[in-house]
Amino acid sequence: MKLLDIGEVANRTGIPASALRYYEEVGLISSSGRHGLRRQYAPEIVTQLALIALGKSAGFSLVELSGMFGPDGEPQLSRPALHRRADDLDRQIRNLTTLRNALRHVADCPAPSHMQCPTFQRLMRLAARHQVSGKSD
Repeated sequence: MKLLDIGEVANRTGIPASALRYYEEVGLISSSGRHGLRRQYAPEIVTQLALIALGKSAGFSLVELSGMFGPDGEPQLSRPALHRRADDLDRQIRNLTTLRNALRHVADCPAPSHMQCPTFQRLMRLAARHQVSGKSD
């Protein structure tokens, strides 16, 4: 098995070597050894780093992601955790869609001022209620 130098892993994945060293420091990945002072990784690290990038995009923290890999680096994904994250993303999408629609309405509203727009007034009341109650949706 041909090992990949840390620079080669960085080039292939677009992840800086400093981030790779940090991932190793926090136990998210592990190197297979060293060639001089340079860390060496098994070729499978590229797939593992792609999964980490995907997890980060989905909002998982590095701590959460570190629990999603076994000692051998193989993914051990918790289906309930994935469902919870998907549910969180659905809520976030709904909230962002509502916000986008509100912004478009306010931008296109024919009222002389936003403060005279009944829809804008209703949105402001809803936003204030959510702020006071701490609701996210």
